[in-house]
Amino acid sequence: MKPFLLLLLAILPAACSPSAPKAENTAAPTATGQTTLFPLTIHTAKTAHRFTVELALTEQQQEQGLMFRKSLAPDSGMLFPMSPPRTASFWMKNTLIPLDMLFIHTDGSIAFLKADAAPYSREPVSAGIPVAAVLELRGGRAAELGIREGDRVAWGDCDRPSSSNPLNFCPR
Repeated sequence: MKPFLLLLLAILPAACSPSAPKAENTAAPTATGQTTLFPLTIHTAKTAHRFTVELALTEQQQEQGLMFRKSLAPDSGMLFPMSPPRTASFWMKNTLIPLDMLFIHTDGSIAFLKADAAPYSREPVSAGIPVAAVLELRGGRAAELGIREGDRVAWGDCDRPSSSNPLNFCPR
């Protein structure tokens, strides 16, 4: 297994947890202080929807998630990749806005979609099965775009076959 993937495995927590609020409403910085933004595409039966998402890679980013954000742009979100796949559980404590949570199978299909998760809820949300990632979007966005369980998700430079970035997720 690549050292980078081992590092990801070591730092991925099982759920979001409370922490001090961030003062600004911006993307989460990486250890180097930069935001990791990635292209993501959801393929529905009718069309493809493109997003630019933040990657929650570090333990701090995973714990913070989208807590304390006052808004989320329509075509943005946060992706929590999980390598190896695992059963993930999220809650909405300290989250100010409703979110759609999409739990993604290892084949890229959406295993479970929790629409409009209620702000401040301590009720755990889980697909109940191991997943490759969880994607959080603005609440109601999946319904607006007709995104459903079974639709397929890919992220990174999947349109460029020569790209070898270990963060790419390009199921075929």
